[in-house]
Amino acid sequence: MPVIRIRRIQDDDRVWVAGLLEEHWLSTKIVSRGLVYQADQLPGFIAEVGGKPAGLLTYRIDGRQCEVISMNSLREGIGVGAALLGAAREVARDAGCRRVWLITTNDNLAALRYYQKRGFRLAGIHCNAIETSRELKPEIPLVGRDGIPLRDEIEFEVGL
Repeated sequence: MPVIRIRRIQDDDRVWVAGLLEEHWLSTKIVSRGLVYQADQLPGFIAEVGGKPAGLLTYRIDGRQCEVISMNSLREGIGVGAALLGAAREVARDAGCRRVWLITTNDNLAALRYYQKRGFRLAGIHCNAIETSRELKPEIPLVGRDGIPLRDEIEFEVGL
């Protein structure tokens, strides 16, 4: 397995971060539970393999909770996502958080498997929440992966 280096996002990374978010999320704007975040301005981590970017995670800390706002692995199957989640857990613990949580969507079957395999538990299903999200971010498509209608937010959490 290649060596994965995790580092904090720096100011000079922001253009790259914005480009990745626009490519994978259709915008730098991320909607979670009815709130809009400019994910390119959030704290986060970049994973590097061989000196090249291999992943990105952005987060926000609110009281005793750390929400993962976005996560992308550009090299799947080598531990990039797990390393990024490990960094998020560490920063959350250091900040005195009790849980790390995130939202994915009902069409993201790979994410549903992925997070459960890494100790996250299903914390809630927010039915038809994407309808509200589309009002805040019209770029969200009606149909998601594998032709599944994009409707619900699925909340996962892991305790610290």
